[in-house]
Amino acid sequence: MGVLDFFKDGQKENLALTDYKKIWTRFCFLDESGSLNNPKDPFFTVGFLRCSQPYYLQSKIMYERGKRNFYDEMKFNKLSDRNFDFAKFVIDSFFQTSSLKFFSYSLDKEGSYFLREFGSDPWKAYEDISIRVLSAAVRLDEILIVVADHVTTPKDIRFEVNVKHRINNEQKRLCVAGVCRFDSKSNDLLQLADLLVGAINYDLKLATNLIITGDKYKKRFLKYFKENVGVESFIEGFKNHNFNIFVDKDIKRRLPIVGLSSAENEKRPSS
Repeated sequence: MGVLDFFKDGQKENLALTDYKKIWTRFCFLDESGSLNNPKDPFFTVGFLRCSQPYYLQSKIMYERGKRNFYDEMKFNKLSDRNFDFAKFVIDSFFQTSSLKFFSYSLDKEGSYFLREFGSDPWKAYEDISIRVLSAAVRLDEILIVVADHVTTPKDIRFEVNVKHRINNEQKRLCVAGVCRFDSKSNDLLQLADLLVGAINYDLKLATNLIITGDKYKKRFLKYFKENVGVESFIEGFKNHNFNIFVDKDIKRRLPIVGLSSAENEKRPSS
């Protein structure tokens, strides 16, 4: 019988699988924003929702879809007049649902950390960043079930197997029960994760002037999201009871330098 080690009140205990009432099982719905292969899109964000009972929020969204006769996929990059109100409803539902948490990690593909750690291997980057953000979020009395958005990868990439085994080996316990990737069209919580990571990535691009004007629907959604979170910008990251949003320092180095003329600022390196 497997044994999970965890710490409680500063004391180490052995939690056997027969003590199932003490073990929390969490579903993680993981998505990414930004293309690892597109040099014109330098920021990459991986994030996920963590919850114990996903059917509460899933069933609420499904009911509203039927009520509105709305069955389009929700994606941040496809926000428009047709789907904005429904995306806003989904955000409201997210904040009205208890025990939901969101974690994300954003980094600059042109930054020193990314180039040093991953070089020209985007698939290693996607795998390692997913592992990092999941490992940082798991508690010692939890087992995770990871549902990830499907990303087309080379045949030799074993994302599901590697994420599970590497996290379990690093934690030296059963930490991830399994990983499975699905087309996000099949699941509303993957689509919600897309809205959140997309909004964060977009905010970072606006803050660093990678986007100057921007799309009005994306900006309206981002503004509404930040008002609900209670933050003016995600550039410094953000953390409270429900959110843990980490932004790598290489992204912050792109911030416009106050006091320089635009011409002087343009001559400075981007990262």
